[in-house]
Amino acid sequence: MSVHPIRSAAQPSIRLTTMAHGGGCASKIPPGELEEVVSALSGQQYEQVIVGLDDGDDAAAVRIGGPDGATAVLSTADFFTPVVDDAFDWGRIAAANALSDIYAMGGDPVVAINLVGWPRGVLPYELLQEVLAGGLAIAREAGVPVIGGHSVDDPEPKYGMAVTGTAPADRLLRNDVARPGLPITLTKPLGVGLLNNRMRATGEVSAAAIESMTALNRDAAQAALAAGARAATDVTGFGLLGHLHKMVRASGIGAVLNRSAVPLIEGAAEALADGYVSGGTRRNLDWVREHVQAGPGITEEDLLLLADAQTSGGLLVVGEVPGYPIIGETLEGAGIGVC
Repeated sequence: MSVHPIRSAAQPSIRLTTMAHGGGCASKIPPGELEEVVSALSGQQYEQVIVGLDDGDDAAAVRIGGPDGATAVLSTADFFTPVVDDAFDWGRIAAANALSDIYAMGGDPVVAINLVGWPRGVLPYELLQEVLAGGLAIAREAGVPVIGGHSVDDPEPKYGMAVTGTAPADRLLRNDVARPGLPITLTKPLGVGLLNNRMRATGEVSAAAIESMTALNRDAAQAALAAGARAATDVTGFGLLGHLHKMVRASGIGAVLNRSAVPLIEGAAEALADGYVSGGTRRNLDWVREHVQAGPGITEEDLLLLADAQTSGGLLVVGEVPGYPIIGETLEGAGIGVC
């Protein structure tokens, strides 16, 4: 169990979530627009690249030591605007989210650097120190040094990390190698997007959401590898449906989800009923809707929940991972069924 500094539960005097147009991974560029933009980078041919841009995996993987090298270097970067009002917790969440991309590839993070955008004439540097302290606390839990970084003067506060890791080149977890006929496992419950949107609107903090977002995906990744899994991704800003769509599309298969088997964070169902659905979540559903077949009894609200834009979500693993719930299975064919 991790140990973090004891902190006051008092409401912060500055509500960080009011200082940006969106929060956390819900502020990502919509997936369809992003794919169009990064298409300008296609066509690069390098023999050392194991995982590149083609399928939008969680991190780049490059073989070192020549074509027969046994080690892959993993590289990723992730940052976002405040998802909670507490600066320390925002730092913790952002760091766990950035590290997750390495774990989602089956790797071990080696080093991290900070990425900061800060409205220097508006927010005090003492608050930024709290953000950095939160990031460092999570990095220490992961055993990862945080060495340097880059900062800019920015009208909106932003924080995250660029992380480098390593993994055996022949034992990566990838989003393009899923096979049909296997169970689908989810290692964290859904709903943080709904709860964060409620907090942004009302100031009501969800301790359960913060606990989920600050939990490392390290143990889940190790359990997936030990169980023999080969295909995985993490569930973040594009929601469960969006990330599953990318996986089955890249692998040339289909999938079916059992809505009742998908675990929810405490309070998420109530937040959905009260209408705290982010714009990012609605854009996620719009993107995947033509690839999703809703079965009898599946409502629009069910689909919005499955498209909920997660921040620092869990791993979506093709295969059974002991200790975590199975939420569906992969199939021959294409698309995603929801029953």
